[in-house]
Amino acid sequence: MNRELLLMWRSLFVAALALLPATATAQAAKPAAAQSAKPETAQAAKAGTTQAAKPETAQTVKPETAQAAKAENAATPDLARAQQIAQQVCTACHGADGNSPQAANPSIAGQGADYISRQLANYKSGVRVNAIMQAMAAPLALEEMVALGHYFARQKPRMVGAGDAQLARAGQTLFRGGNSAGVPACAACHAPNGGGIPKNYPRLAGQHADYTYAQLKAFKAGERGADKDGKDVQGRIMADITQKMSDADMKATADYAAGLR
Repeated sequence: MNRELLLMWRSLFVAALALLPATATAQAAKPAAAQSAKPETAQAAKAGTTQAAKPETAQTVKPETAQAAKAENAATPDLARAQQIAQQVCTACHGADGNSPQAANPSIAGQGADYISRQLANYKSGVRVNAIMQAMAAPLALEEMVALGHYFARQKPRMVGAGDAQLARAGQTLFRGGNSAGVPACAACHAPNGGGIPKNYPRLAGQHADYTYAQLKAFKAGERGADKDGKDVQGRIMADITQKMSDADMKATADYAAGLR
């Protein structure tokens, strides 16, 4: 009996010993597995996050980058390119430096940069109609129009002077104070010195009287400022004003403006 009990306990003890290394190994392996798994899990999570983030980054950054690049281009006009266009294309009618040698064509030296670029855009879109200028503006990119505006705005205008003293005095009265027919003072929009308000209202000081007179007649005849969609807001204002101007009023105003500095 005792011998049988002794054998039984011995068997249990041996079995217990056999189990101990396996348990220890399992316990030791568990932290190791946990430790080795963590970096892999972190890497997998990181990869997943990166992959998930890539489409969002592509969707949000690219438009912003494009807008920033566009704004940068607008803020830094390519004056070298503008000068090249001016010398190759614009010089025939407006002079290389924007001072037109012909009274029928406008001098644009010193004209507001925004005004010039907007007029070019209006020619290209058909808002303003002139066969020659529409053909010249058609191939221009927006950045080139902006650059041309800045280029000519930086050129020094040459004054042409009034041609008739008596006519200029009549024009001075109209330019500064308007008249009883309802014509407002030109100085209200074009400034007392004729320098204009950039973008919306052009510089008239030193402009060829023949050109200014021709434009006033075009406004009155509905040949300018009468686009069907009404996009030329300032042109429409001028079209309304010129309806109240006589031919003598237009000639006097043009002559006085030519002598302004």
